[in-house]
Amino acid sequence: MSEMDYMNECTARDVITMLVEKRSMSIAQAMDAFYNSKTFDNLINEETGLYFQSPVYIYDVLSKELETKSDNIE
Repeated sequence: MSEMDYMNECTARDVITMLVEKRSMSIAQAMDAFYNSKTFDNLINEETGLYFQSPVYIYDVLSKELETKSDNIE
């Protein structure tokens, strides 16, 4: 496992934990929401540099993405 892969896995763990705690999602729902998001795609894309950001920042980005998705569904 590369250093970047390890960083991304640690970030994923932390963001998923925050989704469970702050949004009362199940672990499965949180994993699905994160791993199927544009935020995750940007996290694993080295060119975006998102992997340099803190899990809290990435959670905020993901939250905005999820809110935008739910607004578009209604």
